[in-house]
Amino acid sequence: MTAYAAVVLAGGAARRMGGRDKPGVPVGGLPMRERVLAAVADAAPRVLVGPGGPVPDGVLVTREQPPGGGPVAATAAGLAPLRPGTPTVALLAADLPLLTREAVATLRAELDADRDADGVCLVDDRGRRQPLCGMWRVVPLRAALDRLTARRGGTIDGASMRELLAELTVRDLPWSGSGPPPWFDCDTDSDVRRAEEWTR
Repeated sequence: MTAYAAVVLAGGAARRMGGRDKPGVPVGGLPMRERVLAAVADAAPRVLVGPGGPVPDGVLVTREQPPGGGPVAATAAGLAPLRPGTPTVALLAADLPLLTREAVATLRAELDADRDADGVCLVDDRGRRQPLCGMWRVVPLRAALDRLTARRGGTIDGASMRELLAELTVRDLPWSGSGPPPWFDCDTDSDVRRAEEWTR
C-alpha cells in the first residue's frame, strides 16, 4: 500500500472530563494517545499535535496556533512538518483507545482502491462520519486548508472540520472488521469505562 504519515490531534479542553489531560487517561494500562500512536507505528512521520506528555521515540510533537484553536488549526500544524511528496496521512483524534492497526490498514486500502476519493472516514453505529478517524490524500487536504484560510480572512482559529471537508470528496466507511469499534472516542468518564470493558 501507499506510504503514509500520521497526525494525531491531542488538544481540546476536555470539559466533560474536568479539563484534565484526556489523551493521557489510561485505557487497558496505556494512555489513550499511546494506544493511537501504536496503531500507526508503521507511519512516517508520526506527529502529535497538542500539549506535552511523554510520547514514544521518533514521534514529532507540535502545537496548533493559537493553542486551543480547534481541530482545523491542529490539522494545519500537523501537516506542516510532513515532507514534500507525502501522499497520504492518517488524521486521528488522540482519544480513540480502540483504534487498531487492522482498522488503519483498512482505511489505507480503501483509499488506495478509490482513486476518486480525497479521504476515507469511518462512520459510527449511527452512520455519523468520524473525520478524525480517517485517511486523507495530503495534496487536496492542504488545498482545502488554503481555501478555508482565504475564506476566513487568513485565520482558521475556531474553524470546524465540517467547514474544512465541505469541498472534498469523502467516502464514508462503516466498520465491518473484528473486535470493538475503532471509531469509539472517549469524551466522558463513562466512555472510558466502556472502552476499558472492551479491552479486557
